[in-house]
Amino acid sequence: MDIKVIGRKVTVTEPLNAYAIEKIGNATKVLSIDIPEAEVVLRVEKTRAIPCICEVTLRLKGHTIHVEEHEEDMYAAIDVAAAKVLRQLRKYKTRVIDYRMRETLKDTAPAEAGATDFDELMAELSADKEVVRVKEMDFEPMTEEEALIQIDLLGHDFFVYTDRDTNEVNVMYRRTGGGYGLLKPKAE
Repeated sequence: MDIKVIGRKVTVTEPLNAYAIEKIGNATKVLSIDIPEAEVVLRVEKTRAIPCICEVTLRLKGHTIHVEEHEEDMYAAIDVAAAKVLRQLRKYKTRVIDYRMRETLKDTAPAEAGATDFDELMAELSADKEVVRVKEMDFEPMTEEEALIQIDLLGHDFFVYTDRDTNEVNVMYRRTGGGYGLLKPKAE
């Protein structure tokens, strides 16, 4: 596995680099999952109360696991991020294996979202009027079940994907009352 350690607003020393590679590498070796590449971004924000941030991104076949951890010390941030990576990989392994063993997951399909849910989601997203981060992604076609796995692995509140059957862009989101919602284009 190739682990890249990148420093932003911080110099990555050789001991820090070796520590990050060891901790993240050990977390991925425990579950014996083949991970082609991992990226560890270490950064320090002077304006935050908890300045040290460790971001870990693992790219698996068809899935991405992203963990971000804030701590007082960079070594502590790496430790906590490695523990979260291990937890996410364990979740990935059990979810994907369970998914492959079952032929269908019809009983866990999310309900369609109404217009009020969409309005609430858009109101939350437009609370801050400036774009602070732009992220480019490949939209690989997937099923609703695979999108559910991705939203859990990434830990995000929503996930945008292309539906494998209809070839349309859909949005899966986590509802505040529990469960998931699905936004998809109206059939014309």
